[in-house]
Amino acid sequence: MPRILFINNLGTDFADYVDVPEGTTIDKFFHDKLPDQQPGDYLIRVNRQPVAKDQILAEGDRVTATPLKIEGARVNS
Repeated sequence: MPRILFINNLGTDFADYVDVPEGTTIDKFFHDKLPDQQPGDYLIRVNRQPVAKDQILAEGDRVTATPLKIEGARVNS
């Protein structure tokens, strides 16, 4: 079972190592970890690179999920 580092930039969790079943795609992983969120609202990266939703996670991968919009953030215009 591959072990990866998951960094949730939503601010509700700490970075942590997690085990994922063999063949887990980034899409499946995202929906398992953030079930109430939409992938289109996040920049999802593996090893600092944007990836397709069918990317299969491997041992040692580093996954980050960063929201594209932060609630309460002000935009100066």
